Amino acid sequence: MRWIATIRPPRNRQSENGEEERKRQADEIAHLRIVDSQVTLDGRYTVRFEQIAPEDPTLDFANQTAFVAVLDRKAQQEGGGTIRLFRDAARNGGKVITAKGRYYVDVSFGDFPYAIRFTPADAG
Repeated sequence: MRWIATIRPPRNRQSENGEEERKRQADEIAHLRIVDSQVTLDGRYTVRFEQIAPEDPTLDFANQTAFVAVLDRKAQQEGGGTIRLFRDAARNGGKVITAKGRYYVDVSFGDFPYAIRFTPADAG
C-alpha cells in the first residue's frame, strides 16, 4: 500500500516575539487544526481517519463530538469545490473520493489526536 499523504501534527512554532513555544496546550494537542497542509490529488482515493483517546483507550467515540474534516480549495474557506470528508462521531471511518488539484485539509472539529490517510483507490 502506498500512502499519498498522512497529515501529521504541526511542528513547534515561533511566537510573535521570536521565542520558541516550549509547551503546547492540551487542547492544541487534542485538536490539531491543520491550516497549511495541502495535498495534490488526481483520481480516486480511499480516505481514512482514526482518533485515539490516550487517557481512555476504551472510550466510546459515539458519545463524543463528531470529527469533521473537508478538503477546501482555499484554506478554511468552504465553497465551490469543497469536498466533505467526514462528519462522524466514531473512532475511525473511511470513504472513497474523486479529486483533482490542490486542496487544503481542514479539520474543523476534533477533540482527540487523529490521523488522516489518503491512498489510491483500487481501479475497478
